[in-house]
Amino acid sequence: MDKTTEEKNITVNRKARHEYHILQTFEAGIVLVGTEVKALREGKANLVDSYAAIKNGEVWLIGAHISEYKQGNINNHNPTRDRKLLLNKSEIRKLIGKTREKGLTLIPLRMYFKIGRVKVELALAKGKKSYDKRETIAKRDFQREQERKIKY
Repeated sequence: MDKTTEEKNITVNRKARHEYHILQTFEAGIVLVGTEVKALREGKANLVDSYAAIKNGEVWLIGAHISEYKQGNINNHNPTRDRKLLLNKSEIRKLIGKTREKGLTLIPLRMYFKIGRVKVELALAKGKKSYDKRETIAKRDFQREQERKIKY
């Protein structure tokens, strides 16, 4: 596999695609301390109930849980601290404009390694209503049923 396109998922926020309509995605870097990176290499991360917010012209990941590193010492990191995301200025300006619109929010879809660096896939999303969720489930079930019929 080509080194430039190699990506290794750390964690995926499966709940996000069920709860939100994904409008646009962005790739962002993330500012981490050493023990966080070591914990991520072990796959100790959780993006459920996390979101991104814009404060003072910077994008922050809030509520993401990166477990403490087992071999860490007294300088181990706080598992739920807010972490700064790294985006281009133009992308941040675009996100500021979009998040001011009614009902749009920033949700992390997945966290992954890309060429040795930790990246976060952010999505500009709009919350689904409960009937939208039921509709999505019905479509998925219908699709499965059709695939079963074709298979036999």
